[in-house]
Amino acid sequence: MTLRLFISIIFGTLISAVTLYLAFRNVPFPVLVDYLMSINFIWLLPAVTLVIFGFALRALRWQYIMGAAHRIVFWQAFHPLMIGFAINCVLPGRVGELARPIILRRQADIPLTTGLATVVVERVFDLSMLLLLFVWVSTGVQIDPSIEIRFGQSVLNRDTLAVIFNGMVVASAILVTALILLGVHRTRKVLNDLVLLLPRFLFFLGSSGKQRVEKRLCRPAVGIIENVGAGIQLIRRPKRLVVCLALSASIWALAAISYYLFSLGCPDIRLTLAEISAMMVIICFVIALPSVPGFWGLWEAGGVFALMLFGVAEKDAAGFTLANHAVQMFPVILVGLISAWINGINIMQVSYQK
Repeated sequence: MTLRLFISIIFGTLISAVTLYLAFRNVPFPVLVDYLMSINFIWLLPAVTLVIFGFALRALRWQYIMGAAHRIVFWQAFHPLMIGFAINCVLPGRVGELARPIILRRQADIPLTTGLATVVVERVFDLSMLLLLFVWVSTGVQIDPSIEIRFGQSVLNRDTLAVIFNGMVVASAILVTALILLGVHRTRKVLNDLVLLLPRFLFFLGSSGKQRVEKRLCRPAVGIIENVGAGIQLIRRPKRLVVCLALSASIWALAAISYYLFSLGCPDIRLTLAEISAMMVIICFVIALPSVPGFWGLWEAGGVFALMLFGVAEKDAAGFTLANHAVQMFPVILVGLISAWINGINIMQVSYQK
């Protein structure tokens, strides 16, 4: 293990612990423990099964996105995806998103920039679904402005959610525009021509210097642009777009049902599937903020805030949110470790590989 990785793990663990404490500091620890002990864990199996099945659908969606340019089999998508998400659960900075294309390059010899572009496309699908779901939540749920959760210097309330929503809309617009431009051959050609013209403006360099700039900077940049373009060819395949949209809707539906099934075994959580779905959406909005490994603390703050909107007591909301967070995270870590073992991937090395 490198020193950098060791420091990241220690730092991430400490920050996670502090954030979790700030989210739960008003909930007596013995009361929280008693609640966790009272959960009927018979509902754990179906909830976890849906979690894993949801990630299988994510792998299938990634396979479809990649398939517009490079053919890969299901397991070539599933294993890197699970390893990447497992890394996100234990390390800061969401480095698992970068680890996925690195592993894919090893397993399927696909250019790193192409793999990274497909990950961005995948995130756009999730972001779009989340925005649509939040519009649904905002029209169906009255968010009391007096309800707020404080953790550290941050405050979670209705205004915070509005700020996050606006930021996501802007980010989505920028990403979609960039993907469309890079996915069109003519646009890429214009961009490539501009890059190749760069040495001509470096008048202070001799001919040999300009050739070096073209060889070491411009040509590699053109290769990167083309690789990125290959990774987002999905936008030119309407049928694949429709399939990926259907898979995205199924992924989010399974996640909501998983939350709901686990809530059936939790005392004093008597919410409908729609209400649990609204809670899930709010949690996902909150963890979109700069977060710690595994989203510990932010996830709990979002869950407690959402459940309080539906009249759930803070102690019950805290116990359910913490337990459900573990249900959603730990199976991902376990399957990710198994995938790494099957493929001979050293997670510690790939986490910060350049």
